[in-house]
Parts: sequence; C-alpha cells; structure tokens
Amino acid sequence: MAKGYWIAQIEVSDPSKYDGYKALSGAAVDAHGGRFLVRGGRSDGVEGETRTRNVVIEFPSYAAALEAYRSPEYAKARAARAGAADFNFVIVEGVD
Repeated sequence: MAKGYWIAQIEVSDPSKYDGYKALSGAAVDAHGGRFLVRGGRSDGVEGETRTRNVVIEFPSYAAALEAYRSPEYAKARAARAGAADFNFVIVEGVD
C-alpha cells in the first residue's frame, strides 16, 4: 500500500501563535501514525513561487493522511493557526 503525505508551504506571520499550532498539529500527526520528514530547515526556491517554511509529513497510507487532516485533533490545530500563517497545503499519495 502506498504511503500518504502532507506537503505544506507556509509563511508565518505570528510566530508565537504559530507555536501553538505546531504543538497541536504534532499531536494530531502522532495520533494518526504520521512522522515529520521535513519541518522547516533550509530551502532554496529554485522555480516558481514559494513560501519560507516547508513541511512534509509521511503517513502509513493515503487514507490515513486524509483521516488525520479531517480529524477533530487537527481541526483544533487549524483553528489555533488562524491568523498566524498563510498555507499552501496538499495531501498526496506516494509511489507504491
């Protein structure tokens, strides 16, 4: 079964408020078997538009990635990040 991934590009506007989102989102990811592959760090936008922070999270399956996003735990995290950051966010299925 192919794994599922969250891929996000983020521009943080309120770092202290965003820290609350990170704590809640990390708990939601853990609860659904996800693991962070990329969480910030250096990046170089070589083509197209990009944001300053990149995150990639791997889940056991595409279904698990969708379930985590739709979960009550992650809904709390999304509410906490309101006004703290702008997101580009996609959930993708990996290669089996």
